[in-house]
Amino acid sequence: MAMKLITTNPDSTDVATVSFTSSIDSTYKLFIFKFYDCNPASDGVYLTFQGSIDGGSNYNVAMTTTFFQALHAEDNSAATLAYQSGLDQAQGTAFQELADLVGNGADESCAGELFLFNPSNTTYVKHFYTRTRTHSNTDQSIDGFISGYFNTTSAINAMQYKMSGGNMDGIIKMYGVG
Repeated sequence: MAMKLITTNPDSTDVATVSFTSSIDSTYKLFIFKFYDCNPASDGVYLTFQGSIDGGSNYNVAMTTTFFQALHAEDNSAATLAYQSGLDQAQGTAFQELADLVGNGADESCAGELFLFNPSNTTYVKHFYTRTRTHSNTDQSIDGFISGYFNTTSAINAMQYKMSGGNMDGIIKMYGVG
């Protein structure tokens, strides 16, 4: 199956949010969001996301998620693989964290991808999973794994990405598969 680029946010500098409010429809059963060089204005914040069932008027769909990460410090002082209980949700409506402790230094940023399955289906919940890479503000390399589902049978028709505090630079692209 071919992956088709649907849209790219402009290579924006200093934006609060990146929203995709069109083209998430029944044309594709799988949507992939790829984000590149997301660098926050504030140090040590999180890249987050949330979906919408009303075209982007509200981003507050209940979701259940799990979050684990591998990390390794530049100075070799720490190396772990662990479940992050404070970074997941149980029927929460908050923005879900994707990348942890993103640094705002010139050599710090995050990148990754999010897979959203069959968002236009009105029978089942909407599953997703992500993988992110972060150079953190604590000089650690963090590999994040997040998965879960939007607990709604309504169609997810918009997605939004933002930092947990402040603005960001970066590119986010939306692809359709199938």
